[in-house]
Amino acid sequence: MTMREVYLDHAATTPLDPRVKEAMEPYWTTVFGNPSTLYRPGRLAKDALDTARAKVAELLHSRPEEIIFTGSGTESDNMAIFGACRMFQNRGAKHLITMVSEHHAILHSFEALERDGWEVTYLQVDEDGMVAVSDVCNAIRPDTLLVSVMYINNEIGVIQPIEEIGAVIKEIRRGRGEQKNQLPLYFHSDAAQAAGCLDLNVDRLGVDLLSLNGGKIYGPKGVGCLYMRRGVSLKPIIYGGGQEKNLRSGTENMPGIFGFAKAFEIACVEREKENPRLIELRDYFIHRLTSEIPKTVLNGHATKRAPNNVNVSVLDIEGEGVILYLDAKGVYISTGSACTSETLDPSHVILALGKPYEYAHASIRFSLGRSTSKSDIDYVMEKLPEVVKILRKI
Repeated sequence: MTMREVYLDHAATTPLDPRVKEAMEPYWTTVFGNPSTLYRPGRLAKDALDTARAKVAELLHSRPEEIIFTGSGTESDNMAIFGACRMFQNRGAKHLITMVSEHHAILHSFEALERDGWEVTYLQVDEDGMVAVSDVCNAIRPDTLLVSVMYINNEIGVIQPIEEIGAVIKEIRRGRGEQKNQLPLYFHSDAAQAAGCLDLNVDRLGVDLLSLNGGKIYGPKGVGCLYMRRGVSLKPIIYGGGQEKNLRSGTENMPGIFGFAKAFEIACVEREKENPRLIELRDYFIHRLTSEIPKTVLNGHATKRAPNNVNVSVLDIEGEGVILYLDAKGVYISTGSACTSETLDPSHVILALGKPYEYAHASIRFSLGRSTSKSDIDYVMEKLPEVVKILRKI
């Protein structure tokens, strides 16, 4: 008898949408040319690249020249952060701002910059994981170059007030503009978890830099995108042939880029229908978890969270144990970020909420997806209570 399988780790990665795979097919064998060449196969590839860039720009309400294709969301984050710091490090910029609950692609980048002499303010979040707009405003100094705030947290799914932060930064930047030789003040957001469920109109959000990742939106892995508002200045972190406005050298990954654009388009079209369905499933799951398994608490804001995110601490057990026991039953979940799941360190995000280590070690994340059904949730709730009993006895 075949074991039932329930995949509930869509925040880590998603399966490739068959429609995306179909859109990618020509760029493996038919339209295979290098977009930088002048002959016909290269021109065909260049036309396709331009089409993909225009589509992504349209979905972000931006301009094609503001779209830089990269190899991942992590690379997009690094390009934004290190690119800005390298551009202005000798022009009086000394200070950066982010949150304690950010993805490690941000935190580790800022820690590296601290070792190079930059000063970083790590903003605290409240018990629900929310950052206060006033805290962002109060942390900005005359020598602040960059503010980076994640749109949706990858572990607890909390949605940050990006639009409000963007408006505050815009006002401060307007004041700077009235003074001569003042530094720019850039606003960056890692929106990898938001692309599938939230509107990413960059003008409304007020961001200067925005990172995306194809593997989170049923697109191919190994491809990402950085939105870079016109007028923003970055230095490259990869050197070579000068592709992507000389910011990301290397022959463009045409199948990946076209797949990314198609996946992003599908996500934007379908989110209006998909979000209510996922929210209903999410809330049903949270209710069952917290009411049927004693000493289970929700992590993160109850409503200002991603439609597909369920993160709970099941006390008196270790989250890793739950993963292994459920894996044996065909249920696939995680304890937090897939990038750090091989470590046994407690979740820095749960600790940032002010919760003790026991809560952090006991946290588990379920992230729902397009294939998730109510029967999947019911199946998990058939298996999970018994797993918890076994682990608590151990």
